[in-house]
Amino acid sequence: MEWTDLTEGAKAVLEQTRNIKNDHIQIVEFEIGFEEQFEEKDEGSYTVSIQEEDYDNLKRYTKENEYDEKYHMARNKNIVKIILLENGKIPDNLSEFPVFRQYKKEAIAKEQVETDTEE
Repeated sequence: MEWTDLTEGAKAVLEQTRNIKNDHIQIVEFEIGFEEQFEEKDEGSYTVSIQEEDYDNLKRYTKENEYDEKYHMARNKNIVKIILLENGKIPDNLSEFPVFRQYKKEAIAKEQVETDTEE
């Protein structure tokens, strides 16, 4: 399976696993059914939508990708973590690694409260 075969929601998640590739394990957590419009100063606005078909697409991609990258996916109800593995191994203590990006309704609500508090 190639990058061009991915749905837009799956691409949004995978792009985040590649964002910082400097010896850090990348963990992206997302909620199936998540949809949010983001405003970026330089890039304008864009929408991230991650639905069941995106999850299925990610699952297939992580098993069949042609780029020699190894991923681990874990799902608990509608919350999914996807991890870009270094050296193809899951680390012993995953809880020591922070989640790099969250596409979850509760995470967005928390960010909004923190932003409002700062202003």
